[in-house]
Amino acid sequence: MTIQNESLLARTKRLLRQYDIRARKGLAQHFLVDGGVLKEIIGAAELTQSDTVIEVGPGLGVLTEEMINTAGRVVAIELDNRMAEILNNNLSACSNLTVVSQDVLKTDAAALLVKHGEKRYKVVANLPYYITSAVVRHFLEASLKPEIMVLTVQYEVAKQITASPGEMSLLSVSVQLYGRPKIVAKVPARAFYPAPDVDSAILRIDVYPQPKVDTDNIESFFRLVKAGFSANRKQLINSLSHGLGITKAETQPLLEKAGIDPRRRAETISIEEWGRMYEQYCNTGRCAWSQ
Repeated sequence: MTIQNESLLARTKRLLRQYDIRARKGLAQHFLVDGGVLKEIIGAAELTQSDTVIEVGPGLGVLTEEMINTAGRVVAIELDNRMAEILNNNLSACSNLTVVSQDVLKTDAAALLVKHGEKRYKVVANLPYYITSAVVRHFLEASLKPEIMVLTVQYEVAKQITASPGEMSLLSVSVQLYGRPKIVAKVPARAFYPAPDVDSAILRIDVYPQPKVDTDNIESFFRLVKAGFSANRKQLINSLSHGLGITKAETQPLLEKAGIDPRRRAETISIEEWGRMYEQYCNTGRCAWSQ
């Protein structure tokens, strides 16, 4: 099955009229109508017939239909029951498509794939802006992680995720702990219908076999990181003391043993440095509290 010989914009409007539906602002529904962007997404995912793909928020199925032709199996997770119905109606002949009508944040990837004996998968999605961070964390922290994620997200969010030390944030740390992100292409707002207020980006995350910081207690690691970012643009000795509820006299040797100047700020700290800091934090016996 291939996309019909009509523009994606015309096709989208026709389907919306046919099913008497409108894009739901509450779900941040913006439908991709640019064929060039569609090809860039598919190219970035490097799909083959041996791949299983989980798609989040397939909507009217433009990206879904393209992936059916290039991947071995596609599992489309759609929260909107009407959209899920459209997918089932229009793509019912596709034996390699499974439509799951539920909240992706309540979905276990391993449970979806185990029935088919699959242990490897990719995530490809045009994500609603308001759930970007939650969805990314959901898959990166899953018991069965994807090999790669190719996501269309808000451009400013993509810049935050791919930031280097000097401009790091809690979001960039939470992603770069698990994988290497890069912006594949910037996507103008006009590539969607209805057009959002901001531009987007195609973001690819190559997921590491193991997180860059060795820990059995991820909650404790992020307690430390969140403490570091708790006081905007303050020196680490101040933000960590405040966020962790310890004195500066306790914080300073922790930083010095990790080889980090206490006067630095959280946005300058690399993942490796957070790892050294966490190791010293655990040496004090404090990281065991949440186990």
